Amino acid sequence: MRSHSNIADRSLPRVVHVVTSDLAVVLMQGQLQFLRHKGFDVTLISSPGKWLATLGRTEGVQIIELPMAREIAPLKDLVSLWRLCRTMRALHPDIVNVGTPKAGLLAGCAAWLTGVPCRFYTLRGLRFETAIGMKRRLLVWAERLACCFAHRIICVSQSLREKATAFGVVSPERTVVFGGGSSNGVDASRFAPTLERTKRAAELRLELGVPPQACVLGFVGRLTRDKGIPELVESFLRLRDQFPNLRLLLLGATEQADPLDDKTRRVLATHPNIILAGLVPDPAPYYALMDVFVLASHREGLPNVVLEAYAAGKPVVAAQATGTVDAVRHGETGLLFPIGDVAALVHCLQRLVGDKGLAKTFGAAAQELVKREFRQEIVWNGLLEEYRLILQTKRSSRSFVPATQRVANLDR
Repeated sequence: MRSHSNIADRSLPRVVHVVTSDLAVVLMQGQLQFLRHKGFDVTLISSPGKWLATLGRTEGVQIIELPMAREIAPLKDLVSLWRLCRTMRALHPDIVNVGTPKAGLLAGCAAWLTGVPCRFYTLRGLRFETAIGMKRRLLVWAERLACCFAHRIICVSQSLREKATAFGVVSPERTVVFGGGSSNGVDASRFAPTLERTKRAAELRLELGVPPQACVLGFVGRLTRDKGIPELVESFLRLRDQFPNLRLLLLGATEQADPLDDKTRRVLATHPNIILAGLVPDPAPYYALMDVFVLASHREGLPNVVLEAYAAGKPVVAAQATGTVDAVRHGETGLLFPIGDVAALVHCLQRLVGDKGLAKTFGAAAQELVKREFRQEIVWNGLLEEYRLILQTKRSSRSFVPATQRVANLDR
């Protein structure tokens, strides 16, 4: 376990955020700094990763590296739980906010065992939606247990909240959704089509060998089955005769835990019009390069990549998955299709690739939507209000007021 420390002020209420992966840390940019400026002593605990040191410097918070396995690993999980308990006792936090399934279970349990007075679980998605058999039952049980350890469950979308309550994971009165949803909102200025980004996008076209007249379908995320990569690739192959200059640009990496099928891997590796850009530090110019953003994912919490594409002024074609349906307004900012339906996906892409005017109209509406409903300040202010209220409630020993009765208007 390794710590990157900033000087802590123990006169301030201490909040500890815990996530399993440093990739999840990227989705919290700005949030920890905001809490620090609002009077909290903030610590972040995560598995080791290359993004941690950078985030610690930019956010000005203490970083503690503590290994946690993402998949089920009983022995490693027990070791992580023991380390988390030791860390909680040493930090003695007033508030703990855990996110991602494994951190929700292990860190939530550690916070409960060590008597942390205010405990939150940020529910970013339900992994069991795409699992089957015994693994599905274990994941449902794990989510229920993680929710039991927390006083409040922050759901990143309304449809995720509904799905979690429908499966008996949590009761609705213990949940809250901030604004239009998302765990962090989006800084639209990071992805807006500025002159500099447009210029960089043109340079990227040359570097990647994309002809000026070619239409580019784009994707950002994990290259896995549950992200719908097989369907995306198959739909691209079906469109190549109608649109011979079409390109498919993929940003992300594969994962052993959810490998792609042999055919999809072979096409990705050999097709001349498919571009694998890998993990990039700044995806903004790549969004600028895209004409249509595609997300065929089978499950989401609320897809941040859709919000980023919106901020870049791009229309979205997406599967009707939990979380995604909260972000994509069918016929307004993009088009939705049934999960796994390749023919429907092809039809949606044909509409937008073949009608640039419609794509532009959707893109403009998407930019307005993300600025109106998914600003970072909405989420941050909602979280701040929850933290302050739970501290006040615990200190005065009063009962909680249901979150649904308190969060009426966070857009201020």
